[in-house]
Amino acid sequence: MKQQRKSSIAAYTLGFIFLVLVGGVTYLYNSSLFERETPKITLVKEIEWNLKDPIKVQVEDNSGLRFVRASLFDGEKSVVLDTKEFKTPEKVIDLNLTFPKTGFGANKKAFELTIEATDASKWNFFAGNSVSEKSIIKVDTKRPEVNVIGSSYKIMRGGVATVIFKAQDEAMKSLYIETNFGKKFYPTPFYKDGYYISLVAWPTHIESFSASVVAIDRAGNLTKAHIPYFLQDKKYKTSTIALEDRFLDGKIADLISEVAPERSSLNKIEKFKFVNEDMRKGNEANILKVTSDVPKELVSGFYLKAFYPLRNGKVVASFGDHRFYEYDKQPTSESYHLGLDLASNAQATMLTSNDGVVVFARENGIYGNNIIISHGLGVYSLYGHCSSFMVKEGDVVKAGEPIAKTGMTGLALGDHLHFGMFVQGVDVRPEEWMDDVWLKESVFNVIESAKKIMDR
Repeated sequence: MKQQRKSSIAAYTLGFIFLVLVGGVTYLYNSSLFERETPKITLVKEIEWNLKDPIKVQVEDNSGLRFVRASLFDGEKSVVLDTKEFKTPEKVIDLNLTFPKTGFGANKKAFELTIEATDASKWNFFAGNSVSEKSIIKVDTKRPEVNVIGSSYKIMRGGVATVIFKAQDEAMKSLYIETNFGKKFYPTPFYKDGYYISLVAWPTHIESFSASVVAIDRAGNLTKAHIPYFLQDKKYKTSTIALEDRFLDGKIADLISEVAPERSSLNKIEKFKFVNEDMRKGNEANILKVTSDVPKELVSGFYLKAFYPLRNGKVVASFGDHRFYEYDKQPTSESYHLGLDLASNAQATMLTSNDGVVVFARENGIYGNNIIISHGLGVYSLYGHCSSFMVKEGDVVKAGEPIAKTGMTGLALGDHLHFGMFVQGVDVRPEEWMDDVWLKESVFNVIESAKKIMDR
């Protein structure tokens, strides 16, 4: 009897120990301390390298990294570029790998880059999870070829100029025109393979202007070519406008109730500031979005007739006006008038002067019923305050076709057309695009001269 009792106790004890062991193993197996996921190495399989700029590699692991090593093999020997060991595991490591200055790999055109990493997991008998990734490095130290073959002689503040250039590199990554104020203009392939054309613009509020063609290949080699424009400054009108209660209680209040009824509780000055600043900013963002697109397909030429948007239209407000508003002789707000206001008869018919595609035809806050037409090469014409549309978005229009009627929609006090021109999202002087002589000298002659050079 005693023997049976001892056997039972032993069996229960062994069973309990077994369950504890199974539970312990299960706990450890599922514990984050013993996670089994290998580190993640962000590394492309093939890299073009100029041997100057560092190669950036990111390594990450949820349990933390304990060891990371980068090495380069030239087909004969290997060199370590970087080694990192951490007493306190790091979850993310950014490597900036530079080419060794020891004469390693002289005149070699290809290398093999290896990244090794081990995490802080207790898996693999406390050795952790390890991973190794490789990438083929192709050496490219040749800069892209860039040559400006034609450009406008001058550019006026608020105006536009043309540039045509040759740019070649088998591994071209980025190609654009860089300006001194941060704006990048993007070229369109032109006439023959390897040649490009672009229009550039000098905004009214920027005091000076410079532009350069920038070409960057996949290896990071960069070439920059300055475009030699003569700069013609222009002073734009500055005016101070006294706000009247009739305007604030009428047009401004009506526009708020129509477009932003949630702002109806604001006082009259707050309403005006909202319309002139916040609403204007949103409306101009809509315009910027649709006028920034540039054709990427090759074009063999570019031609536009001078714009004549409103028959017998009289200029009632000029482009580039800097307007300061006051109420009871106290500064209230300010804005720029970035179009040309033309007036003739009430609800006069507007005709498009050139072929194009309607890219915008809808209500747009202070611009009222607003039409924008794309004419190619990043050039857009804008028609604001329309009383009615005769076209819709997506329509292809021909020169001389009626598109809308003038009106008083938006922030318009009288029936008129707000006519604007844009180049890659920058509002520019409409007067240039209404001038046959300017079009010929600054755009078409440049194109024809460049074609002759390209045909040699």
